[in-house]
Order: sequence, then structure tokens, then C-alpha cells
Amino acid sequence: MFFYRYLNKVVFSHENYVLGNEISEEEAMKEKDIIYYLTKRETGKYNRTFCLSHGSLFNLPEENLDLLNIVNVENERKIPQWLVEKINRRQLQWVNTNYPDWESILDMKPKNKWRINIAGLGDVGGILLSGLRLMGGDIVESIGIFDIDTNKVNRWLMEAGQIMSPDEDAQHPEVVAISKDELFDCDMFVFTVSIGVPSLTSSHSDVRMAQYGGNSKIISEYAREARNRNFKGIFAVVSDPVDLLCKKALIESNTNGHGVIDYKGLGPDQVRGYGLGVMRARAAYHATKMGLGKTFARLGRAYGPHGKGLVIADNIENYDDKTSVMLTEMALKSNMDVRSTGFKPYIAPALSSGALSILATINGQWHYSAVFLGGVYFGCRNRLNPSGTELERINIPSDLMARIKESYNSLGGME
Repeated sequence: MFFYRYLNKVVFSHENYVLGNEISEEEAMKEKDIIYYLTKRETGKYNRTFCLSHGSLFNLPEENLDLLNIVNVENERKIPQWLVEKINRRQLQWVNTNYPDWESILDMKPKNKWRINIAGLGDVGGILLSGLRLMGGDIVESIGIFDIDTNKVNRWLMEAGQIMSPDEDAQHPEVVAISKDELFDCDMFVFTVSIGVPSLTSSHSDVRMAQYGGNSKIISEYAREARNRNFKGIFAVVSDPVDLLCKKALIESNTNGHGVIDYKGLGPDQVRGYGLGVMRARAAYHATKMGLGKTFARLGRAYGPHGKGLVIADNIENYDDKTSVMLTEMALKSNMDVRSTGFKPYIAPALSSGALSILATINGQWHYSAVFLGGVYFGCRNRLNPSGTELERINIPSDLMARIKESYNSLGGME
């Protein structure tokens, strides 16, 4: 392996990079902070960066669903012990140098508090804002709000500003109105704009997909602006259909004025979709009614999109396909169940998929969101470490993996 001191960081690779300032392995071993493993993989098919959480990821043959499954540890045994210890401490970051701005990854610094900006103050945006204001005081510095309707902005400045704990020492993020030009002056941009939401009398069986046409046009505009602003934060997608809008944002931000994809916009790792949290919560709601609540809370899992293609697993240690398929169907039907009461189902999504999952992301906690995986944005349990996104890797039963693969392949075919 080749070791370097580059941009004041320790980087290394199995390939010989022309970076200058080559150092010895002994010197690299002294580094107390994150070190970076450099490799060259196809853009658009492989990520830009992620947390190298297992030795097998050094020799990644293909970026696909196998990353969710535990593999044998033969590759890890060939790694020097000091690197194994770095992996165990999550201080090793995989970097794909075929992306033009890979060097910016080395310049990322941990943040004590995040600045969050929200675009879109409809039903979901307003409730999401309320959740962040109520629960984000320890980790959110400020929440900027923007909507083309200034009355909505003024309303939520007052409403959110008046959410306050009786505890005089409690912290609440400041809520401020921002202009469209200020949207990407933040650490996380949250897209909650939605148009064309079907009415309660609509016959659409998949309400989420019905919104793709309108929402994709709007998100394209914001994605191009993120490119123009050289945005380095997280581009969080909450609007439906989450997974496809994530891919749309990635492609649009990386397409230049001549229609050529040059990957000079958002990195695949910067875009994250927040829709799966509520599907897991809906499955948990029904599991509780079936007497499986405590087991599901600990061992249940959710995979795939926020809608058709969802995969719920009842118990990853004692998987039952019949029960899992039943819970999946119940979770999918929950959306229409709420609509049948005469109300649109936006409160649970705004909190379970939105505010709570966003705060978990910032805190580095395990949560459900759609992340880039082999060219597709796929929902799974993951966490954001200082060294990048770490996917939960478990021993997935074969019949469950078959369902997950079907979901994954269907998302790829919808692009």
C-alpha cells in the first residue's frame, strides 16, 4: 500500500497516486483522526464516499445489495491490525477519486450544531418544522424557512417561534425567514415542496407516484441551484416519491449547460431521501396490534421505497415470510386508511420520516433513509458517521433477500 500526507490528511491506496509527500506506514499509524482510502471506480455506479466499516470493502467487486448482507471476513484478516482497529472505531473513509471534487471530502469538518433550511411550508413542511423546533435544540442552530407564499412564511415564523418548553433552560433552534438566494447557505437543505397531491376523492392507488411529474420539475430547479452554489451539505428529500426524486436531484445537479453529466454537482452521498421512517412506524403500529410490538421494535426492519416496493421484515433473527408480507401490506394500506377518515396523512410522515429521522441523521444514530447504492437510491437502516454513511449489515435470510432484490430492481427500472 502507498501512504501520503495530502491536504494535511493521511490518505492511502493500493494504487500509486501522484500526490507528493509520500510517508511511511509507521507514520500513518500515528494518525489519531480519520484516514482516507483512495480508489478509482465508475461514477454513477459507485458512491463518492462512505464509511469503510468492514475489511471486505477494500476490494469492493460491485456496489449492490450485497453491502447490506454480512459476508465472510477473509479479506479483513489480510489487513494490518492497526487498520482493523481504525475500522472498528469507524475512522476509515472510502473515497472514489473519479469524482471531480473528491478532495472536498478531506476538508469536511464535524459540526456542533447544524443550520437547516426548509423549502416548502405545506402540510408536511410545517409539521416537520414544528418537530425540529421542538426537539432540535441541542443539535440544530437555526431553521431557515422559505415558501413562494409569503403568508405561509409569516404564519410559521409566528407558530414555530411560539413552540417553547416550560423549562427555562430548554433550547430551541431559532426560526428565520430566508430568501430563495439563501436556501443553500446551510448544512442541510430540506425539500418538502409538493404539488399535485391527489384529493381525498382521487382514485389513484399510489398517491405518491401521482406526484412525481410536478415534484420532479421543481426539484430539478433546486438541484441545479445547489450545483451553482457549490453546495457541500446534505440535500434532503422528503417529498414524494422520495427515492425517484433523489435520483432526479442527483442527475440534474450533475448535468452541465450542454446536457452532459459531468458529476460536478452534488455527490451521490450528499442526497438522502426521508420516506421510509414512517413505513417502518406504520408496520410497528400494526405489529403492536398483533402482539408483536416489542419484538418488531428491536428486530423488525424496513427496506425499499416509501410506497409500492416496500419490504417489511417481521424479525431478522427469526424471519417469517407470511407475517412480513402481511405487515408490508398493512403498512402500505395505512396511507389510504387515514385518507378514508377524511384527512390527508401527513402528520406521521412529517415526524417519523422527516423531523425524527433528520435529527437521528445529524446525531449519527441508526435510522431509515434512502441512500445511494449502486446507482439507485434505496431505503435501508443506516447512520451518518464523521467518516461517511454506514449501512447496517446483517445476516439477511434468503427469502427476505429475494424480496429486497425485487424491490431494488424495480426502482432501477423506474428511472
